[in-house]
Amino acid sequence: MRCARVRSLVGATALACLLFACSPDAIDPAPSNPSANPLSTPGTLAPSDAPLALAVAPATAQGAAPATFDSSRAYEHLLRQVGFGPRPAGSAALAQCREYILAELDAAGIETRQDAFDATTPLGRVQMVNVVATIPGRRAERIALATHYDTKLFREFRFVGASDAASSTAAVLELARVLKARQNEFTIELLFFDGEEAVVDWYRNNDNTYGSRHYVETARQTGTLAGLKALVLLDMIGDRNLTIRRDSNSTPWLTDTIWASAAKLGYQANFLSEQTTIDDDHMPFVRAGIPSVDIIDLDYPAWHTAQDDLARVGARSLQVVGEVVLDALPQIEQRLSAAR
Repeated sequence: MRCARVRSLVGATALACLLFACSPDAIDPAPSNPSANPLSTPGTLAPSDAPLALAVAPATAQGAAPATFDSSRAYEHLLRQVGFGPRPAGSAALAQCREYILAELDAAGIETRQDAFDATTPLGRVQMVNVVATIPGRRAERIALATHYDTKLFREFRFVGASDAASSTAAVLELARVLKARQNEFTIELLFFDGEEAVVDWYRNNDNTYGSRHYVETARQTGTLAGLKALVLLDMIGDRNLTIRRDSNSTPWLTDTIWASAAKLGYQANFLSEQTTIDDDHMPFVRAGIPSVDIIDLDYPAWHTAQDDLARVGARSLQVVGEVVLDALPQIEQRLSAAR
């Protein structure tokens, strides 16, 4: 994900990556320790970040308890991902992370498929894999909740991406559990994109958003793109000091809907009225005419540094975003139903 305000930092990062370029078959970064128990990793919750499980009540089954987003579950998903270590596209650690995602979705009773493809990158061809999960709704038309699950490739330091992008992947996994128990008007599609991060340089030969671009291209070819009615993208939502600005590239009515839910729930301090411009996994969908919104906190000093670790993220931030998305979903469904 990129915006004009961080362009100089991107340039420095790109230069560092070029100095440490490697062949595709040696893409794994420094060895990780996936056998270690990630729950014992330093940087656990501060008292102000104690996990929450607040109820929301959109369209649950009659007589059933309202759906709840449980930030303790979401934070555990975050810990497990960080426990795999650096997870750049094509790495063994990312494959382990993908197996974890698939296992969690399977345990929730959600159907999944893997969409593997070869991406042409500045380091050569790299196999990438999108994970697509489906929760059937009353209608076949789809609303997508998306995240990327890869981390940026760095050779000069160990980058575990606690916020970028373990946080958003953790939130989507927890949203999957909640939405599985909900009576959804539209089919919910959960998208876990590979290859959002640049392998070398975001600005060099489209070295970015490989998974989301592949999804849109494939959906066009198969004729399924028309059935996708909206996309809500989560990215970098774990920052303890959560500050999310309105993205000018996102669809205005979707942005308004999300921010209205945030204000209703009292989260104006986290969802700011100020505007920024973000280039992220939502852009292939925007260009394809799919209403899309990017929920991202790029005011994060640890972005693309070794400090993007457990000390900088908190469960409360996951709770805030999860609750806002769940509150906004009925309004999104109503808008799309009225447009038919």
